[in-house]
Amino acid sequence: MTANRRNTLLVTVTGRDKPGVVSVIFSALTKHRVDILDVEQVVIRGRIILGVLVATTADPEDLQETAEQAMASIGMHLEVEVGAGAVGSMVAASTHVVLVLGRPVTAQAFTETTRALAALNVNIDAIRRIADYPVTGLELLVSVPSNGNPDAADAALRSALVGLAARGDVDVDLAVERVGLARRAKRMIVFDVDSTLVQGEVIEALAEHAGCGAEVRAVTEAAMRGEVDFTQSLRRRVALLEGLPASVLGEVANSLEFTPGARTTVRTLKRLGFRCGAVSGGFTQIVEPLAADLGLDFCTANELEIRDGRLTGHVIGPVVDRSGKANALRQAAEHFGIPLAQCVAVGDGANDIDMLTAAGLGIAFNAKPALREVADTAINQPFLDVVLFVLGVTRDEVEAADAADGVLRRVPL
Repeated sequence: MTANRRNTLLVTVTGRDKPGVVSVIFSALTKHRVDILDVEQVVIRGRIILGVLVATTADPEDLQETAEQAMASIGMHLEVEVGAGAVGSMVAASTHVVLVLGRPVTAQAFTETTRALAALNVNIDAIRRIADYPVTGLELLVSVPSNGNPDAADAALRSALVGLAARGDVDVDLAVERVGLARRAKRMIVFDVDSTLVQGEVIEALAEHAGCGAEVRAVTEAAMRGEVDFTQSLRRRVALLEGLPASVLGEVANSLEFTPGARTTVRTLKRLGFRCGAVSGGFTQIVEPLAADLGLDFCTANELEIRDGRLTGHVIGPVVDRSGKANALRQAAEHFGIPLAQCVAVGDGANDIDMLTAAGLGIAFNAKPALREVADTAINQPFLDVVLFVLGVTRDEVEAADAADGVLRRVPL
């Protein structure tokens, strides 16, 4: 006796979402003794799209009639496609995550993004919204053809999206990460301080008190662009502060404002078990109180020399410069027993280059071009909690945890 032919069917249900949709369709399918190969569901603004891939020896027409009647009884539409993929075939897993961020994400920006992906023959496997505040965030799971060289394909994808985000006519941020355990295995994060964890540059605020603000500002900007050696620039700027009362350090520390989203970011990552720290080319007298306020696990910065209650115009010990920042990251990772591949570094200036390249994930935050060119991803939004979205944390998850702790709030933007 010849066995009945085994068919593969894709059953698609659409309509207004309501309790019981999944139960009704699977009850109908059960009558035909189907094997479930795959199930996917998405709900958009109250409308459900449910796809079920099944294998069965039943008559496809009988199955479709039974399923249609069942779904019609609850006001749903059903379609059946016969031969939708071979039984046992494997669907290629997504290779990358592309994060699209904007205030808002315009149709033009999304169109240009998808065109850039299509030009590289990249397939979009799934799309979901991960944030509606303080920015709109869309996460795209994509499959990038390796053509025998996955590293080259990865580089081409990043280059294309970085170039698109840098265009003046497309107001969008695009972050790229490879899919896999590494994305979800991050355990430590290190922030630069000036213009990253806090708004503005601390040394410029000190210089205003010393009456040399413009001169210090010019040197700072050149150093952040990588045009001046950081150690030399720091010593030049600190020398201009000679004689400034040490009490000014406390005044400046109290006047600083955290970057919007800083507290949310640290609070959320600490919940996830992250070690959080600050590595700064600034000064311990300023950074340590900030780190204590945020509950950071560690901080590293330069120490200003003080004698008789006044700044001497010198720093004590080696300067925490570009290489010093990377060394501080490595030392913290070793101290906590965390591989560098599981570390994240966030910064904005050229002196953050080594730190970001040493970390498993380097994020350029409203950064100078010199840093954007080497960072794994760049964010040009003024909110630090966008870093959470890059790490795969959704706004809903953040707010659910905040609500449970009684600290949920949204500040009008």
